[in-house]
Amino acid sequence: MKKRILSIIVLFAFLSIPVWALAATVEGTVQGFQCVQVGKTCPVDKKDPVAAFEHNFVILTSSGTYYLVPNLDRAVLARHLTETVKVSGTVNNKYNSITADKVEVKKDGKWKVAWSTEMQKEIDAELETGA
Repeated sequence: MKKRILSIIVLFAFLSIPVWALAATVEGTVQGFQCVQVGKTCPVDKKDPVAAFEHNFVILTSSGTYYLVPNLDRAVLARHLTETVKVSGTVNNKYNSITADKVEVKKDGKWKVAWSTEMQKEIDAELETGA
């Protein structure tokens, strides 16, 4: 009886794995969602105004998978359009998204933190106190 219950628990846990959100890091370039949908790289030259029409930005990996970053304002990602970024957080494979804890941008071969939940909390606190 105990083996049967244990087997059921293990089976349930195994079947639930795809639904669980997993802590991970996603590396890729920031692209406009519409650009990704039509299979184009977002422009950075004279066609740059196209980016102004993008409502959502995603992280496009080298394998062609993209991840939405729902807890970041579009302006944070738009600032780094076409740049290589590394987003650390919680990945939800069901929705192709990552809830970011930290965003790093690759500059001159080094990673620099561009946004983090800690930085956001500090800014929010400053705005509340007027400091």
